[in-house]
Amino acid sequence: MDPNRPTASSITPATSVSEALLTRQSARAFLPTPVPLAIVTELLDLARWAPSGSNIQPWRAHALAGAPLQAVVDETLAMAMAGQSPEQEYLYYSSPLPEPYLSRRRANGWGLYGHLGIGKGDRAASTNQALRNFAFFGAPVALFFFIDAGLEKGSWVDYGMFLQSFMLAARERGLHTCPQAAWLPYHALARRHCGIEEGWTLVCGMALGYLDPAEHVNAFRTPRLPVTDFLSSSGFQEAT
Repeated sequence: MDPNRPTASSITPATSVSEALLTRQSARAFLPTPVPLAIVTELLDLARWAPSGSNIQPWRAHALAGAPLQAVVDETLAMAMAGQSPEQEYLYYSSPLPEPYLSRRRANGWGLYGHLGIGKGDRAASTNQALRNFAFFGAPVALFFFIDAGLEKGSWVDYGMFLQSFMLAARERGLHTCPQAAWLPYHALARRHCGIEEGWTLVCGMALGYLDPAEHVNAFRTPRLPVTDFLSSSGFQEAT
């Protein structure tokens, strides 16, 4: 863990882009404090200024709270607990996942479960933790993001910048998020509950709300590679 990175207990608004970047995390437990639609709309109003190739703006979002959110949670949990996991529209990870990415993914999963005291082979505890994805970790607001199925990889790059912009704007307002690929098998369910027609691909789900600092899971932080591990350079002259 980077000792210079703020801890998960930071739930106050970020005062700079740098602070928003450093305090953003995938929160896995939220307070029940409501988040008004006006704030969700404001965050999207900021995120829409993210760049996109030729300004095509490929994003489409649907936000849920209250009874509609609970209906999605109830139906999905029932399916997941019954072992029903429909086929995904796209693979988030390549299969097989090559090294070093496979090791990093495993380290992340083992790190989270170890932090929670879930031992290897404890399938009941690991399954219960995984199922919390489908309750949006108790967040009061859930979002589903969709993209026109006919668009190519460049638009997916654009979409990533849009999602990051949304998450950083949320931190500026003291909110936290958790982008979730776990929802990908349930794309048809998400479209139905959101009133989205066929031809739109589910990019991800996302939990939005106020992080619960009392929950141990939120103290888990993932490490990052140092810049020297992925940066090469040429043509620069050091200042003397």
